[in-house]
Amino acid sequence: MHQRKIQNTSVALTGLGFGASVIGNLYRITPVEDATAAIDAAWDAGIRYFDTAPHYGLGLSERRLGAALKGRPRAEYVISSKVGRLLVPNEEPRGVDTEGFVVRDDLRRQWDFSRDGVLRSIEDTLQRTGLDRLDIVYLHDPDDHWRQAAEEAMPALADLRDQGVIGAIGAGMNQSAMLARFLRETAADVVMLAGRYTLLDQSALDDVLPAARDLGKSVVAVGVFNSGLLSREWPAEGMKYDYQDAPPALVARARAIAEVCAAHGTSLPAAAIAFPYTHPSIINVTLGMRTPQQVGRNVELHDQHVPDGLWDDLSAQGLIRSDVLAGHGGGRDVRCL
Repeated sequence: MHQRKIQNTSVALTGLGFGASVIGNLYRITPVEDATAAIDAAWDAGIRYFDTAPHYGLGLSERRLGAALKGRPRAEYVISSKVGRLLVPNEEPRGVDTEGFVVRDDLRRQWDFSRDGVLRSIEDTLQRTGLDRLDIVYLHDPDDHWRQAAEEAMPALADLRDQGVIGAIGAGMNQSAMLARFLRETAADVVMLAGRYTLLDQSALDDVLPAARDLGKSVVAVGVFNSGLLSREWPAEGMKYDYQDAPPALVARARAIAEVCAAHGTSLPAAAIAFPYTHPSIINVTLGMRTPQQVGRNVELHDQHVPDGLWDDLSAQGLIRSDVLAGHGGGRDVRCL
């Protein structure tokens, strides 16, 4: 699988990444056998970028990912994790986590973007994964913590990067405006953009993508299915958009996009994966993968041919923004650079 470097760093990512939130029992239990088999299948398919976080299953995702990658050549893969949520003992457990993961709540999350919090979080992650280093560290959802994240956490990460302890640093969020600030105002190399440059939402064209292009920095795209609405060939009522039931108008729009995709000989989910590559600053699409079957489907969709003419037709019909084409990065060929 082709790789592209995070600009101005030595860290290179495969075009498709393995998102490990789901193997932390997101929304439902994933047996450890399935999680391990999914990671093995991703490896066999050539995926070499794996993303996790303490938040995912209160450390379960990190433990499972580290165990499954144990024994593989460390120089051959890239691991990213995140800081900002420390895991601390829960003095009032109720039995099950309340933030979407089906795990015991013996631990709880504690927001902390201080320098000490960053260092402690990284040390804890290394212990859970069994790794000796992390390749990328992101600030995780610092929406309500800009000042501490920008003035304490990011300088702490920059020091570790400059010492060669970490390869690249950045932030990951569900909004694009603050990510643009991280690119423009801090030492961030890369940002993880969730759901804001998709077939249904191109708002990142107003802030983070111009910032990345102007400054020669990189973007990893996640949430490209917008929580599910773009994940099937023919969207249906009751599917999710940004974690909630999709409004009828968005379902209708997704169906209209699906019809144009079919006319071009491709599918809606394949186009959803290919779309972020229309911008040259986006170097990777990372998808959640729970089972070997999901890995196989995602790899197949990732490799499916999506003609550049699709974007022209979607733009002409008003289904995507016309300025998508102004920053066109060459479609699928971008990942081969």
